[in-house]
Amino acid sequence: MEILKAEHLVKTYTTGGEPFNAVDDVSFTVEQGEFVAIIGASGSGKSTLMHLLGGVDRPTSGKVLINGTNICSMNNDKLAIFRRRQIGIVYQFYNLIPILTAEENITLPADLDGRKPEPEKLEDIMQTLGIADKRRNLPNELSGGQQQRISIARAIINDPAILLADEPTGNLDSKSTEDIVSLFKMTNQKYKQTIIMITHNLEIAKEADRVLHLQDGKLIEEV
Repeated sequence: MEILKAEHLVKTYTTGGEPFNAVDDVSFTVEQGEFVAIIGASGSGKSTLMHLLGGVDRPTSGKVLINGTNICSMNNDKLAIFRRRQIGIVYQFYNLIPILTAEENITLPADLDGRKPEPEKLEDIMQTLGIADKRRNLPNELSGGQQQRISIARAIINDPAILLADEPTGNLDSKSTEDIVSLFKMTNQKYKQTIIMITHNLEIAKEADRVLHLQDGKLIEEV
């Protein structure tokens, strides 16, 4: 079943008085439960594309449909609610709240939505990601790899339709990188989580089910 559809996405910026398309007529679909990687060099438009897919930014033209809903037509309030419930995002630099414990960071999206995650589900996610013994720790008491695990847990706690990961291993050493990629694969398989991962590393991308190549804002091929 198709869970995400990008239709002729364009994002135009103006630099020095001249317009250029950071994302240039990009179209593709993602099926439910797929693990898709999007690769490209620095400046190819990968992060801009992810921001459009996640509703963090709006396209100049085109559509993003998630479960058939065009998120580009929503007002800001409705989009914020939809994003909190349907889109999980993992960033390169974790974006954890420094004064909250690991568990409080994980449950934050549910708390903001006025809900409490099921204790069994929370425990299962923390055990699965290997951070159950870190629940009371603050972010500055944890390694980069542990912080990224918390970021992943936070992104999936609300059962999002899709999980977007923007260079999730870019700030980690090689061992932590292997661990995090393995966790994405396990999350995809255990929770049937649909994942779109942005990366510049082809070896990491090859762990996905499908690899798309972005160059100068254009989707040029499947690798």
